[in-house]
Amino acid sequence: MHLRSPVPPSRRPSRPARTARAVAAAALLATATAACGDAGGLQGAGPTATAISPDRLWPNLTPASSPAFAIGEVETEVVKGVTVPGGNIHEVDPVAVVRAEIAAHPGDYGPGAHRETARRMSDCGKSGTAGRACPVLQAYYRDLTGDGRDDMTLGFRQLPGNLTAVRVYTVRGHRLVQIMAYEDAVSGVELAGRAVIIRAPSEVAGYEYRLQWTWDPQQRAMLLTHDEMLRIGTPGRRPSPRPSASASPGISPAASPVAPESGR
Repeated sequence: MHLRSPVPPSRRPSRPARTARAVAAAALLATATAACGDAGGLQGAGPTATAISPDRLWPNLTPASSPAFAIGEVETEVVKGVTVPGGNIHEVDPVAVVRAEIAAHPGDYGPGAHRETARRMSDCGKSGTAGRACPVLQAYYRDLTGDGRDDMTLGFRQLPGNLTAVRVYTVRGHRLVQIMAYEDAVSGVELAGRAVIIRAPSEVAGYEYRLQWTWDPQQRAMLLTHDEMLRIGTPGRRPSPRPSASASPGISPAASPVAPESGR
């Protein structure tokens, strides 16, 4: 509890002043009380619903001490082969970052996987129709880690198919570090504060999945803090705002728009 320091004697109001203020306060209270009885005054809202406490199920069940599956909540990785000139992430080439991922995980971009992504990387940097086939999307920059420096949110198409990969990178000691990785049939991505919000279509008509990754300073990574299914198409619902962070120039989006898939 915060205690105010004593008021010096010279600053305390005199007794007549305190009496006058008390009379004025009483008059205001009487006026307010009379107003409440007038037509259009305050009215009761009805009885308050009874609060119901949660029921704990299976109290004798032994609590688990370790996860059953390796979900990979905390995934950080130093990007090898990509330099950060002057420690400025704006100087990093997003196309080079995606090429580094393909080189580091060849099995994910070979035959039977996202081989089309690897093939189309040769179109990045070209002009005209060929350049639009580049699977790398615009990179966006915003301080997501709270260190006062911009971080990079990068997306690229995983082809063939409807998946879009979303990655977040930061700089640590002049090294580029991936602090978040996710892929899905993405219908929208937003940046809000220290969070990345991804919307994905659901197999249930009229609903969508909404997932939120939030920066965690202890884990030094973006953690999945919300995973929920929400109803969409509500009358009067406005479309989600576009990210306000600055985008990197010169990167062409994929030729085809992100299309929803039949299941999650």
